[in-house]
Amino acid sequence: MLDETSMAALLEVFLAESEEGLESAEEALLVLERNPDDEEALALVFRAVHTIKGNAGVFDFHGMAAVAHAMEDLLDRIRARHTAASQVVVSTLLEAVDVLRGLLLEQDRTREPGLREQRLIARLATGARDENRRDRAGLSAQRMTHTLRIDVARLDRLVDLTGEIGVARGRIGQMLEDSDVPREVVLEAERDADLLYLEMQELVMKLRMVPVGPSFRQLQRVVRDAAQSLGKEAELTIEGGDVEVDMTIIEHLRDPLIHMIRNSIGHGIEDPDQRRAAGKPTAGKLLLRSVHDSGSIVIELSDDGAGIDRKRIAQRAAQRGLIAEGASLSEKETLDLIFHPGFSTADEVTDLSGRGVGLDVVRRNIDAIHGSVTVESRQAEGTTFRLRLPLTLAIVEGLRVGVAGESFILPMAGVVEALRFPQEADADAATGVLTHRGESVPYLRLRHRFPGALDAKRGNTRENVVIVRYARGHAGVVVDELHGECQSVVKPLPRPLRGIAGLSGSAILPNGGIAFIVDVPALLQVEVDRGRAHSRPSRRSNQQ
Repeated sequence: MLDETSMAALLEVFLAESEEGLESAEEALLVLERNPDDEEALALVFRAVHTIKGNAGVFDFHGMAAVAHAMEDLLDRIRARHTAASQVVVSTLLEAVDVLRGLLLEQDRTREPGLREQRLIARLATGARDENRRDRAGLSAQRMTHTLRIDVARLDRLVDLTGEIGVARGRIGQMLEDSDVPREVVLEAERDADLLYLEMQELVMKLRMVPVGPSFRQLQRVVRDAAQSLGKEAELTIEGGDVEVDMTIIEHLRDPLIHMIRNSIGHGIEDPDQRRAAGKPTAGKLLLRSVHDSGSIVIELSDDGAGIDRKRIAQRAAQRGLIAEGASLSEKETLDLIFHPGFSTADEVTDLSGRGVGLDVVRRNIDAIHGSVTVESRQAEGTTFRLRLPLTLAIVEGLRVGVAGESFILPMAGVVEALRFPQEADADAATGVLTHRGESVPYLRLRHRFPGALDAKRGNTRENVVIVRYARGHAGVVVDELHGECQSVVKPLPRPLRGIAGLSGSAILPNGGIAFIVDVPALLQVEVDRGRAHSRPSRRSNQQ
């Protein structure tokens, strides 16, 4: 008999392998739907479902085992050519994948097949589709937390480095105890130990790096469901799937990509008849491409749809009071309007569009991980969304600044430049506007934004301003001191500071002190919201 610890470990492996099996089955079913004669795809689905059925039986997941068994029977009939792999049959099998994933997330080992599972099993027996169920984009978005597979060679090197660093520390300790050892020798030993530490840090970061391909391939289901729900056709091509990025970036990237795909299919890709009339293939083409560029990862989602109607965007923006009627906007300013909260050009509300949510979520989520999003579009040719993201969130490249005796780090991804604060500017105002390179740039003082910063007096030293970029352009963050660039390991905020808008983490300084990492987009959004609240007329003044 296995003890509880061993059983828990085996159960964790079962859950992780079952999720991987479901992902493989889902990808292969999408291939089978496009090519019903693809025997390799059919065999892959069959193997995945057969393994899940067997493992579920071993761990007494009766509901999972029953559904997987019914799927296996249907797949066996397809393999024997008794049933065709039609779109209806594949849709039923994809629904079964969703049900299995839901049961996997529940992790209820005692649960017998319920009414939902029983109805699904009955339809799997005939290959019939549930006509009351509409395919919904993003149905497969819910995923279990993935385990991380690590190369054994990298683990072996990590163990070696741990031992080497221990030896180096012991050597330095002995030198410090021996007063006759020259200072230069001790410094050289410290530098050697530092090189070992840096190698270990780099290796640990590499352990967290995963290729984007597996996560991107899961989005093919989102494309399929979104297109079917709107009566359209769309195909997703993936390039650069072997590009690696920190696993935490992958986790934060999924929702923005789903919203972008929904937008491309809902607003960009035309109906088959419209595409045919325009001389295009009836199936819209989406390309998801990723590349490394200057220490960042760039991800592009392109479509060959109708493009963005800039006149329509300007009209809707004027109707909502976002811009003045007849305002002259640049192409970038016009396209940036689609990221405004609540903005939509859809005439009707559907499962995918018309509610004014989506692209504002994209920008907010990408800002939260210190990335940026831009859009380019050509009428009748298509649209490209471009994301630029850091390779990892575990380490932040930043500019360390001082405010009222405290240290803060501004992520370098958003820093444009740092300069002396103009002497003619208001020395005490929390916010204001300064002229920078011919542009009016709003600024805020960091000491006015966080508890305790006002308790210390600034003294007579002249302030500095860091020009940063964010969704709406440039802004200034006024600080007391500039300490220079730094690379820091991100740590959670101390408990009393969690939840304060504008702070995203902390870092340990070389002297043992703590620096707070500033979430610049969130900090500036707080100021924008505060300005709106102050400028909003009261109900009494409206009635007068």
